[in-house]
Order: sequence, then C-alpha cells, then structure tokens
Amino acid sequence: QVQLVESGGGLVQAGGSLRLSCLASGRTFSSYNMGWFRQAPGKEREFVAVITWSGGSAYYADSVRGRFTISRDNAKNMLYLQMNSLEPEDTAIYYCVARLPYRPDPLPGNVGIWGQGTQVTVSS
Repeated sequence: QVQLVESGGGLVQAGGSLRLSCLASGRTFSSYNMGWFRQAPGKEREFVAVITWSGGSAYYADSVRGRFTISRDNAKNMLYLQMNSLEPEDTAIYYCVARLPYRPDPLPGNVGIWGQGTQVTVSS
C-alpha cells in the first residue's frame, strides 16, 4: 500500500508561486495515476490535476489550467504541483492522491489513496 506525505504549503501573496511536493512510499508508486485535490473552508473537496503513471499526460481543472503544472519523478517516488499566479481563491488544503482515473473531473470517491494534506494560504 502506498502512503503519501505532502510538503511545501505555506502563506504567499496573490500573484506569487509555490511548489507542493508529495513523497510516496511503496514500490507500486510508478504504476498509479497520481493527482491533487483541494478543499477550501466551507467547500467540498475538488479535483485539481491528474497525471498518468508514466507522466506522459496530465489533465487540469478549468480553474487552474494554465497556472498550475503537475509532474512526477518515478525514480524518486515524488509528485509535484507547481502553482503560479496564485489567487486568494486558491486558498485550501491540498491533498496528494493516488489510484484515480485519468479522466476529466474525477470525484473524491474515485480516489483510492489520500495524503494528509498541506495548507496553502494566498493573501490578497
């Protein structure tokens, strides 16, 4: 079973950048699609991005497309989310996830493995 640990969250001003990282334990990391979800205060958990097991394809939520980039390094068991041009609306807990389908807007119920989350706060 893969376990996921996120890092890199913090406080940033609007327009700034952050890079989230996710370290996965377990030898099956490279066989899973990986992704990111987020949950803002008072809102439901929502999809952010997904990347295929090989890293060859990625899909993004409309709200982050063009600003965020998901990537992975299978040799290091690492998943990343580069977030640029951050907006106050991006404030949320960001979750690294594994075992999700590669398709538009997967639901939280479609995700097999969750990390514990890292807080991202964007000030205006």
